[in-house]
Amino acid sequence: MATCALQSPVELTPDADVDISGLLDASRIGPRDGEGRTAVVAMSGGVDSAVTALVMRERGYRVVGMNLRLFSPDDEDHRANPCCGIPAMDDARATCATIGVPFYAVNMEVEFGEAVIDTFVNEYAAGRTPNPCLECNRHVKFRHLVTRARMLGADALATGHYARVIHGDPERGLPHRLLRAVDDGKDQSYVLYTMTQDQLGYLQFPLGGLTKPEVRRLARAFGLPVADKAESQEICFVGNRSYADFVSERRPDVTRPGEIVDSGGEVIGQHKGLVHHTVGQRRGIGIAAAKPYFVLHLDTDSNRLVVGNKDQAEAVGMTVEAVSLTSGVWPEDAFEVDAVVRYRGRPTRAMVVPGKASAREVEITFDGIEGPVASPGQAVVFYRGDEVIGGGTISAVRRCDAGAAVGHGGREPFAAGETLVARNVRLRA
Repeated sequence: MATCALQSPVELTPDADVDISGLLDASRIGPRDGEGRTAVVAMSGGVDSAVTALVMRERGYRVVGMNLRLFSPDDEDHRANPCCGIPAMDDARATCATIGVPFYAVNMEVEFGEAVIDTFVNEYAAGRTPNPCLECNRHVKFRHLVTRARMLGADALATGHYARVIHGDPERGLPHRLLRAVDDGKDQSYVLYTMTQDQLGYLQFPLGGLTKPEVRRLARAFGLPVADKAESQEICFVGNRSYADFVSERRPDVTRPGEIVDSGGEVIGQHKGLVHHTVGQRRGIGIAAAKPYFVLHLDTDSNRLVVGNKDQAEAVGMTVEAVSLTSGVWPEDAFEVDAVVRYRGRPTRAMVVPGKASAREVEITFDGIEGPVASPGQAVVFYRGDEVIGGGTISAVRRCDAGAAVGHGGREPFAAGETLVARNVRLRA
C-alpha cells in the first residue's frame, strides 16, 4: 500500500497570553495515542479543520492535510462561495505550512456535482426538501476520504465536525458509538447518522469535547492563520444568493406561477413558483389572514401550493426510507427514540416500527401534543439521549386533517408518568 512522505513537524509554542489551560487534556481532545501513527485530516480552510490538524499533531500523530475541491463558483474571486473556491484551499495550505505538515489537494468536483448538486436541484424540483450537507458526508466526504486516507497508509481520518465517537470493539460485540458534541450550539451529529461501523472505527472527531470559543482560543494561541476567519452560514455551493435562484438557473420550469389553495381546495392566492416555498414555511407566502398560514404540501403535478394552519402542518407519523443504523444491526422489534427532523431541531418522542431489512424502511409514530413539521426529502435522525441510533430520509408524512386538528390534533396525550410503549398498549386496548 502506498504511503506518504512526511516532513518533520515544526516546533510550536502556544502564546502565553492566551489561556488554553486544560484544553489539550486527554479528557477534552482524546488520548495522546498517536506515536508512530498517521492521521489524514480533512482541511476545508476554516478554523475547525485547522484546529483539528493542530490537535491531532499535539496528540502525537503524523498529520497529513487533505483538501477536497468540491465546487468552482462562477464569480472570478470566489467571494460568493468562500468555502468552496481557491481562497479556502489557500487557507488550508497556509495552515498546514504553519503547523509543518504536508498538504494534498484532491479534485472531486465531478463526484460532488453528481451526488450533491444534481440531487439538490432535482429534489427541490420534485417538491422535496433535501439536505446537501448530509448527502455530501454520505456520498463524497467520508466514502472517498476514508478510501484515500487508507491508500496513503493512514491509521485514522480526522475531521472538524462537532460530534463524538466512542470506539468500541465490534468483534467482542461492542459497537462504535456516535454521540452529540458537548457544544449544543455547534453539534453536527444530525448530518453524520449515515456513518457505518467501519467508518466510525476509522474516524476521529477531536473537536467533539470542545466548544467553538475554545477552538478559536487554541487557534489564536498557536498562531493559526485562520484563527479569526468568519464562519460560512450558507449552503457552500449556493453561497450568498438564494437556493431558489440556484435551482431555477438549472431548472427554469420550477418558477412557473400557480394557485395557492387551502386544505379544502379553495383557491386563496397565487404563487410565483413552487421552488420559492418549503413545507412548514410560515413567512413569505403572500396571503394575508387573521392567523398565519403554513405550507402543507407542494403539489408538483398540479403546480399548486397547499397551505393550512399550524396543527395541520404538524406530523403525526411518517414513512422513512434508506434507513441507516449506526450499530449496523437491523432490529426485529419496534423501539422508542427521540426523533429530530431538522438540523438542531427539537427532539420528539416517537415509536419506530421497522419493516424488512432488505427494504431499509421504517414507520414512525409521534407522540405528545405537538409533532414536528416535516417534509419528504428531509432527514429524520433517531437519538437516545446524546447517542445517535440512526436515521433515514422521509418519503411520506402523515398529518392531521382539518377535523382532527382540534385540541390535540388527533393525538392522544400521555397519562402522568406513562411511557410510550404503555401509552400505545392503552390506545390499542
